Amino acid sequence: MTLTRRGFLATSALAALPAAAKNHSFKIGVTDWNLRLTGKLEAVAVARKLGFAGVQVSLGRKAADKLPLDNAEVIAQYITAGKKEGIRLAGTCLDILHVNYLKNDKLGQKWIADGIPITKKLDAKVMLLPFFGKGALETQQEKEYVGDVLRELGPEAEKAGVQLGLEDTISAEDNVRIMERSRSKAVLTYYDVGNSTRAGFDPIREIRWLGKKRICQVHLKDNPGYLGEGKIDFPGVLKALRDIGYDAFAVLETDSPSKNVEADMKRNLTYLMKTLDGRG
Repeated sequence: MTLTRRGFLATSALAALPAAAKNHSFKIGVTDWNLRLTGKLEAVAVARKLGFAGVQVSLGRKAADKLPLDNAEVIAQYITAGKKEGIRLAGTCLDILHVNYLKNDKLGQKWIADGIPITKKLDAKVMLLPFFGKGALETQQEKEYVGDVLRELGPEAEKAGVQLGLEDTISAEDNVRIMERSRSKAVLTYYDVGNSTRAGFDPIREIRWLGKKRICQVHLKDNPGYLGEGKIDFPGVLKALRDIGYDAFAVLETDSPSKNVEADMKRNLTYLMKTLDGRG
């Protein structure tokens, strides 16, 4: 087959794009905290430089009366940086829930209410709600309480077009029970393959069981090592995501084994893109 000059130029242009900019069913992002730039504007440019299509932004966990990103000037700077770099703000993380646990601290409810409009202004679509450590969901009473709290907050999230993502160490089935108790289409699962594997669950089975409509976003990791070199079957995970039609962000939350964050992020991103292309 003869390759025309126009075809050659188009092919060359595609090859020159950063890996994450090529056409795949979903986009690859990265957390600002794993770039070691938690809550820092520089994370936007670094993520773009490394080839990511998006960056997940921390809202901050040191707060007196308002969240660190609850600042019009700072929000404007993030929006400007995203446009300048041509990169999406892939989501936010309400990391103050590591301090004020939603399951037993009324401040947690306030922070969610405050985080919804910030996430909307950033056009980030998804706000991650973490439940780990002393804030982990362990009893049925705690799960039901969280579902009830989110029932109160759900209408505001729906109105803002913001999805509230449950990231935790419980099963997919338990997450869905919380979602159903909330009675809100804004409350979804933030699926983390590393957390689920560590907790003894099968991420491939759970992803397929949850389906596209119950997952707002995904974290990819197999810490403390590199992707593809640990316990998790990433070709199987990526195939499951594709099979359910997942088309939102899959976000790297990977450690840096070599302590060279940029090199390790590039290595993990390259592995993912090769696997998505069938070359891994």
